[in-house]
Amino acid sequence: MPRLPGVALLVCALLTVPLTASAAPVTVTNGTQFTDTSGKVVHAHGGGMIKVDAYYYWFGENRNPDNTFKAVSVYRSTDLKTWEFRNNVLTNSSAAELRVANIERPKVIYNSTTRQFVMWMHKENGRDYSEARAAVATSSTVDGNYTWRGSFRPFGQHMSRDITLFKDDDGTAYMASAARENADLHLYRLNADYTQVSTLVRVLWRGVSRESPAFFKRNGVYFLVTSGATYWNPNQQKYATATSMTGTWSGLANVGDSTGYRSQTAFVVPVQGSETTSYIYLGDRWAGAWNRPVNESQYVWLPLTFPTSRTVTMRWHQRISIDTATGVVNGL
Repeated sequence: MPRLPGVALLVCALLTVPLTASAAPVTVTNGTQFTDTSGKVVHAHGGGMIKVDAYYYWFGENRNPDNTFKAVSVYRSTDLKTWEFRNNVLTNSSAAELRVANIERPKVIYNSTTRQFVMWMHKENGRDYSEARAAVATSSTVDGNYTWRGSFRPFGQHMSRDITLFKDDDGTAYMASAARENADLHLYRLNADYTQVSTLVRVLWRGVSRESPAFFKRNGVYFLVTSGATYWNPNQQKYATATSMTGTWSGLANVGDSTGYRSQTAFVVPVQGSETTSYIYLGDRWAGAWNRPVNESQYVWLPLTFPTSRTVTMRWHQRISIDTATGVVNGL
């Protein structure tokens, strides 16, 4: 058989290997602690994701053994399984008020006007939950060191605990957080540079005690997933929909089983690929429920399905398959 020239062999190899690697879906096992590429446990509890170029960046809580704040850690991945540790982007030495503190549910969005990555989070004093403050930090790079911009109660008066961010297609950004001793959920519009609240848009489900909010948008419909307020113990996750962030939201409907499959909502990540866009529920199975430190908590990731344009379901799967190239996510 005639031999191929060396250059031709090299071209064949370059064409074959990347295509095979990029086409392979990965399998994620639920109810476990994930590990990074160095074999260490991923500490991104209560976290959120932002996609920058080909990478998903996962930010979350990394705590001391006594559950006080150690760092906001960030990891990156192209396939949502192979996580590379990048940085502790905010630590207990980043500012004086962080030396003894609790920092919970960090979320990051990008401001294309200021070219800053903006992180919002829930801040407490490290002893109890009396502060109930929102906090902001910024960075010019997604995984660089973030500069602490301070903590505050929105408009100087509203309590702000479990928190999330959402950036709409037109660049308008929103923050939602639990208020009034977690009885209410406040929805705020942010200012132009995303570092302050500008308007209290509405109070959602006054007196119903919903927390751990997570927004996503699908085919022009806005979804909001929340949990009840039962401390570390899991409860029924519920969702609502709207056709405008500032419009009227529907009533709450159940999603998943009565305990969220023993997890609490952290975030919903869209996976947009060549074939479809899927949505994955990212949940925390908090170790506090069995009297262990937060850093022993586990992750629960489940695909969301949509019977209609304004309804969503979530079923248990011990493992899920994720193909970030095609966008296909399935339970196994």
